[in-house]
Amino acid sequence: MASAALPQAVQPRKKSNFKYAFTCALCASMATIVLGYDVGVMSGASLYIKRDLQITDVQLEIMMGILSVYALIGSFLGARTSDWVGRRVTVVFAAAIFFTGSLLMGFAVNYAMLMVGRFVTGIGVGYAIMVAPVYTAEVSPASARGFLTSFTEVFINVGILLGYVSNYAFARLPLHLSWRVMLGIGAVPSALLALMVFGMPESPRWLVMKGRLADARAVLDKTSDTPEEAVERLDQIKAAAGIPKDLDGDVVTMPKRKGGEEKQVWKELIFSPNPAMRRILLAALGIHFFQQATGSDSVVLYSPRVFKSAGITGDNRLLGATCAMGVMKTLFILVATFQLDRIGRRPLLLTSTAGMLACLIGLGTGLTVVDRHPDTKIPWAIALCIVSVLAYVSFFSTGLGPLTSVYTSEVFPLRVRALGFALGASCNRVTSAAVSMSFLSLSKAITIGGSFFLYAGIAALGWIFFFTFIPETRGLPLEEIGKLFGMKDRVVEEDTATKDKVKVVEMKENASHL
Repeated sequence: MASAALPQAVQPRKKSNFKYAFTCALCASMATIVLGYDVGVMSGASLYIKRDLQITDVQLEIMMGILSVYALIGSFLGARTSDWVGRRVTVVFAAAIFFTGSLLMGFAVNYAMLMVGRFVTGIGVGYAIMVAPVYTAEVSPASARGFLTSFTEVFINVGILLGYVSNYAFARLPLHLSWRVMLGIGAVPSALLALMVFGMPESPRWLVMKGRLADARAVLDKTSDTPEEAVERLDQIKAAAGIPKDLDGDVVTMPKRKGGEEKQVWKELIFSPNPAMRRILLAALGIHFFQQATGSDSVVLYSPRVFKSAGITGDNRLLGATCAMGVMKTLFILVATFQLDRIGRRPLLLTSTAGMLACLIGLGTGLTVVDRHPDTKIPWAIALCIVSVLAYVSFFSTGLGPLTSVYTSEVFPLRVRALGFALGASCNRVTSAAVSMSFLSLSKAITIGGSFFLYAGIAALGWIFFFTFIPETRGLPLEEIGKLFGMKDRVVEEDTATKDKVKVVEMKENASHL
C-alpha cells in the first residue's frame, strides 16, 4: 500500500500553477474585506454617530446588528446569481453594491439615510461572504485548498484592522465629519476589487455545470498540481454534474432536470434530503452558528465599550486598545492559514474553541470584579480583561474564525454547493444579528460579565458538537468529501437514452476563453 502511494506522493508540483491558483484565491477573497471593514469601523464610528445623531442605545444596537439581517438576503441572492451568471461576475456585483452602500453611509444626513446605506451595504456583504469561499474552494487544488480558502477570513481580519485604523486616524476630525469619512472611505477597497476581478478565470466547476468542458479543462490545467490531477479533477466534476465519463468535447448541452434545476436543488438539500445530505447541512449550520453564538461579534463590535468597562478611559486609549486587538486578530489568522493543510481542520477547530472558552471565562471574571468595585481600580482584574480579549481573538483567528468558511465550502456536493453555503452564511448572519443586537440589552439584564459567562457556556456546547459531529476533510478532493457523511457516488447512466440527452458539440474554433 505504501509503495503504491509513493509515486503519487513524490510527483513534482507545478509551481506556476500554484501561483496562478494563489492569485485567483487572493483576488476573490478580497471581496470579504468589505465585511471586515464594516465590522471594524462601526466599533469606533458608533461612538461618534451616537453623539452626532443623538440616537438611543436601542437604535445603536439595531444599526450595528441590522447589517447581518440584510446580509441574509444578500447571501441567497448571491447563491442564485452565482449559479446563473457565474462566481466571478458575482464577485463584481458584491463590490459594486458595497461601493454604493459605503457612499450612502458616508453622505448620510440623518439616521434614516444611514439605515438605507446599511441595507445596501448588507446586501453587498451577503454576496461577498457567499461567493468568495465557494469560488476559492472550487478553483483550488486539494493539496492547498485549506490554505487558499482561509484567505477569506484573512481578508475579513485585514478589513477589521483597517476599520480600526480608520477609527483612530479620523477620530480627530470634527464630529459631523469623523464618522462619515470613516464609513465613506470603505468604498475604496470595493472599487479596487471590481477592477482586479476581471483578471480571474471562472470556476471550473461552474463551467462544467454549464457544459463548457474546454473552458473548465483550461482552468484546471492552470490550477492543478500535475496534468494527471487536472484530468482526474475534470472526471470527478463531470461525474458530480451528471455527465457520462466517456462523453467529451469542448461544449456539451446539459440535460434539464424535471421540475426545474432550482426546485430540484431545494428539494435535495432542504425539503427531502437523504440522511447524508441532512448530516452535511447540520454540520455546516452548526459550525456557522457556534462561530457567532460564542460572542465574537460582541467582542469586535463593542470592543471600546468592553475596554471601557474594564477600566480604560479616553477615546484615544480605547481606540488604541482596539487597534491592538485588531493587530493580534490579523497576525494569528496566519497561523491557521499555514497550518490548515498540515495539521488538519479538527485539531485546529477543537483547540481554538477550547482556548476561546477559557478566555471567555477569564473575561467574564475580570469584568465582574471590575463591575463590583466601580470606585476602585483593581489592576489584576483590568489586566485579566485585556489579556483575555487579546487571547480570545487570537484563538478565534487560529481555528473557528477561518475554518467556518473553509469547511462549509468543502462539504456540500457540487450541485447544491452555492445554496448550501448561502444557508450556512444565512445562519451565520442571523446569529450574528441576534448577538450584536442584544449585547447592550443583555449586559444591562445580566451584567457585562454575565454576558461573557453565557458565551462561555455556548462555547462549551460548541466544542462537544465539533468533537462528535465534524469529520476531518484535509487533503480530500471536493467530490470525495461527501463519503465522510455517508454520501454515495452519483451514478451516471451510460445507456443510449442518456447519451441522446447530452449532445456533444465539437468546437472548430478556440473555445477556451475564461
